Amino acid sequence: MILRTIACTGALALVIGFGATAPVFADDSGCVVHYKRIACQGQQAESFKKCDGEAECDRSKAATSAGECSAAALKACDNSRLDITKYKVITARYNGEPLTGGFDAGGNPDPNGANFCDKDRPDLNQCD
Repeated sequence: MILRTIACTGALALVIGFGATAPVFADDSGCVVHYKRIACQGQQAESFKKCDGEAECDRSKAATSAGECSAAALKACDNSRLDITKYKVITARYNGEPLTGGFDAGGNPDPNGANFCDKDRPDLNQCD
């Protein structure tokens, strides 16, 4: 009986141990780019479609380094829908660590800023 209790307790500890550590690896690996779209007036539904109707969402990107992840985040600033999306705030994490984009949330230069999108890009802030 004592041996059976020890075996069960050990199995439970093993399951709890795996359960406690698994999410840490899943959440902290790879490149995650966070999108926040600011829509042109009256264009919220269309602008937010790429985030399933929400203004903000996360997308995993293929990257094998923080530099590749930063490049993916910078690319995410591209805006081809000038009359739909006014501005984007793009931030990124690589292996759970936030990356520096060089701009504040308003797109102003900030060496410690997490945003990758410059407010002076020609493809942003072009709503009629």
